[in-house]
Order: sequence, then C-alpha cells, then structure tokens
Amino acid sequence: MNYETIIGLEVHAQLLTKSKMYCGCSADYASTPPNTHVCPVCMGMPGVLPVINKQAVEFTMMTALALNCPISEYTKFDRKNYPYPDLMKGYQISQYDAPIGQKGWLTIEVDGERKKIGITRVHLEEDVAKLLHRTSPEGEGYSLVDVNRSGCPLMEVVGEPDLRSPEEARQYLIKLRSILQYLGVSTGNMEEGSFRCDANISLLPEGSSEFTAKVEVKNMNSFKAVYLAMEYEAKRQRKAVAEGTKLVQETRGWVEEKGKTVSQRSKEYAHDYRYFPEPDLPPLVIGRDWVEDVRKKLPELPEARRDRFIAEYALPLYDASLLTGSKAMADYFEEGVKVSKDVSPKEAGNWLLGEVSRIINAGNIDIDEFKEKVSPQMLSGLILSSHGAINTATAKTVLEDMFQTGKTADEIIKERGLSQISDTQELEKIVAEVINSNVQPVADFKAGKETALKFLVGQVMKATKGRANPQLVSEVLKQKLAEA
Repeated sequence: MNYETIIGLEVHAQLLTKSKMYCGCSADYASTPPNTHVCPVCMGMPGVLPVINKQAVEFTMMTALALNCPISEYTKFDRKNYPYPDLMKGYQISQYDAPIGQKGWLTIEVDGERKKIGITRVHLEEDVAKLLHRTSPEGEGYSLVDVNRSGCPLMEVVGEPDLRSPEEARQYLIKLRSILQYLGVSTGNMEEGSFRCDANISLLPEGSSEFTAKVEVKNMNSFKAVYLAMEYEAKRQRKAVAEGTKLVQETRGWVEEKGKTVSQRSKEYAHDYRYFPEPDLPPLVIGRDWVEDVRKKLPELPEARRDRFIAEYALPLYDASLLTGSKAMADYFEEGVKVSKDVSPKEAGNWLLGEVSRIINAGNIDIDEFKEKVSPQMLSGLILSSHGAINTATAKTVLEDMFQTGKTADEIIKERGLSQISDTQELEKIVAEVINSNVQPVADFKAGKETALKFLVGQVMKATKGRANPQLVSEVLKQKLAEA
C-alpha cells in the first residue's frame, strides 16, 4: 500500500523585547551569569502577580498579520499545567482557545511550484528555565537550573498539516524565519535556540481518510536536522506499518550523532495539561485601531522585496529570491548598488551569491559578521577595480585579504603590487618567451587545436602571477602565433 507523508510544524520563536513576558526582568539572558536576571515573578514565587508585556503582544500581532491571520478582538491567557524541572511554578502562562491570530497562511516554493501552507494559530506564552546537565567526578549525573531564560516572551506559530515532504518542511521553516527577521521580532537563530521547531508527522494510506498515529519529533536545531529527521521518521513509520507494527502517538527525539529518532514519552493530549483561564490576568481586548496602528509598522516583506528587486534592478527571479531570503543580505546588496552607478546590480548580486557566500559558508558566519570586515562600499570598490586595475581571478584573492585584514581593495592592490598588466609591449615580451618554451602546444594550435590556445594563455597568466589582462593576452598570443 502507498502512503502519503503528512507533516505539520510547531515553531517557537523568542521575541526581541527588552524585558520578560510578565515581569520587568531583562530578557537578555544569554550573555549574563546564571540566575542574575530573576525576580519573584519569573521564579514562580507564591503570591506574585504577572503583568502583560505590550511589546510582545504587538510583535505577535505583527507576525500574525504578516502570516495573513485575522487578529482576534478578544483573546486571553491560560494556565498550561505540567510538572518539569525547568518550570518551577508547575504551569506555563500560555494561550489555548483564544489565540491572538489564527487561520492564516504563507506560501513556499519547491521544485518551481508554489504552494500555500495554512497557519492554524499564532499565540503568545512564556519560555521556561534552562537545564544544564552535568556529571560529577564520581560519575553521577545531576542538573543545574538557570532561571534567566524563564519568563522570556515566546511566540508559537502552529502550522496546518499541509506539508508533504521533508523538503517542503525545510522550505516552510526558511520562509517563516525570513519573515520573522524582516519584521525584526526575532533573531530566528536555530543554533542558539531562539527559533525552535517541533514536527508532527504521520502517514495517510492511499484512498483513506484515516491517518496513522501522530508522532511528534523534537531536538532539531537546524534546517538540515529537520530535513533529516523527517526523512528518517517517514521511512521508519513506513517500515513499521509494512511489518505489521502498530504506530502509537508518542514524542521522539532526534539524535544527530546517530541520524535517528528515539522514543522519549507517550504524547500528551490537550486535556493532560488541564488548561484553564489564567486568574491573575484579565482578558485582552484588541481594538481595531490598535490593529491598524500595528499594521502600519509592517516593513516590506520578503516576497514584496523580491518582486521589487526584479522590477527595479532587472534581476532574474532566481537571484532576487536568494538575495531577499535574508534581510541582512538584501540590505547589504541595496547599500552596495547605491554606492556607484558603474557597478551593475547583476554584477553585485553575482559577487554576493558567489565569492561572498563562499567565504561566509566556509567560516560558518553570517553576512553581518562579514560586513564588519568588508562593508558594501568596500565590495563595490573591489568590483570597480576588477573592471580594469585587476582581473577577476586576482579580485577573488583580494576579497579574501580584505576579509582577513579589513583593508580596502586599493590598499591591498598597492601593497602587493597586483595591478593588472595591460601594457601591450610588456605582454609581448612575456608571450614571446611562452611561445619559445612551449613548442608542442604551439604546433597543436597551428594544427587547429583551439584548446592549445587556452593552455598558452594559462602559461602567460602563470608567468605574470595572474596580473595580465586575459583578453589582451589572448589577442597578443593570436597575433604572435600568426606571425610565427
């Protein structure tokens, strides 16, 4: 029997507010010593009263609007009860049946086809503390609790089970993170835990409306991990069904080192959390005027910016999509093309998507870290230099040096004597030496082998340490070979 893979994603994103969700403690927990940004409220002390963070509500409204969700006029907070060491008070203040936004959608593109993915809800809650697992010198395991993260604003985006492959799941996450970064509501960094994903996956037998048991997969901290975990879990479930093993609703964890998921616990149902309205917080009524004020704050979003890049800069769809996938990359591009009219947008885009991306990927950094060493103005200067002062091959080497030293292209070209040799008389001497030293390739060229010319050009470039103008070298070589 054939089965269709059914995937729905639940994404938690930490919001970039200055203070926590229900108290005045700083939300900057990552760069401070453990248990220093705490108070009776976020430590769950008896008798304390929470207060709603307005900025967190607005960030959630912005996200809901960007995801085409109507904003609920009436919303409230609820207590989600469960015992766990990182939740000191035994419950989390979340939202259950009256979220801020619901019934929205976003679009993804896979294999050239656009697909609309439903958004079930966008709601607001608080983060939990952080557990640090340690082992004593005697080999006994224990855990430490850092409460700094407890109470930080956490937004959850629950997607409909409209995804049908691991690649669709990956593209959904990439698109959602891009939207959050454009809005400026979250860093969207999966490795740091500010953008976390849980996946629900099941199978649908062909011709049936009955799904197999839903399995939740956790502990995925990269787009690649989500893809691999979904790929593994789909195969595992198909194999289990084929062997007659009944699938059960459970939570499984992705083990990166082993490339597999492992069972953690049976999956909870909503009634297991014993939701009830948070008694210490009144219902939140969101007026239409407030919604419109928030709507006015929405920036240009990825798809709109992509379309503008195509119209304004005459970029191909592929280039524009890649450049606008990251707000930081799109900002870098636009800042650079405004520096000089002699640098075409297409050429600037090629450098960003080519050599700059290669350096970023090799160093495992982002475009902002690259920008600290090589500004958009400096990159434009390098591109201008490649129009005549140096050739493209040398320019790539210069870019590496710029990133390592923070110096401009002109400074490096001058210090290393890399200026392109475009003097015909100087080149003629070098070409003559190459012709005399390569009798067989010269004979091959005269016999009609065009590839021999490429070899001879390469020898001239080698003799000039890459400083010669390749086009001029080719012209001089043809002239000298004809004379010979």
